[in-house]
Amino acid sequence: MEMYLHHVQVSGPAGCEDAMRAFYVGVLGMVEVPKPERLRARGGAWFRAGAAEVHVGIEEGFVPARKAHPGIAVDDVEALARVVEAAGSPVTWDDNIPGLRRFHTADPVGNRLEFQQAQR
Repeated sequence: MEMYLHHVQVSGPAGCEDAMRAFYVGVLGMVEVPKPERLRARGGAWFRAGAAEVHVGIEEGFVPARKAHPGIAVDDVEALARVVEAAGSPVTWDDNIPGLRRFHTADPVGNRLEFQQAQR
């Protein structure tokens, strides 16, 4: 049986959608995916880059994920880090895995995200 990761979901407080769009689309270069009609009333937004999707769900009593995070492989992690940093988001490089170039950042509501150099 073949399996692959379709999406990860992060949470955010009510009303965060525009800030999340600005970050996931404007900074990271993802595209927004229309949510199914039945799910639109819940708020949130969905984003895609290649086969990876990040879904933002609205959560009452939201607290950002500081340890749990999606790990997203990108073709040029150095270039993405420069873009993220230029947009004012934190970039924290992590060399704890030998041979893997990666950094952590936070989205506008504080969720932790990891970006790593794609291994080819």
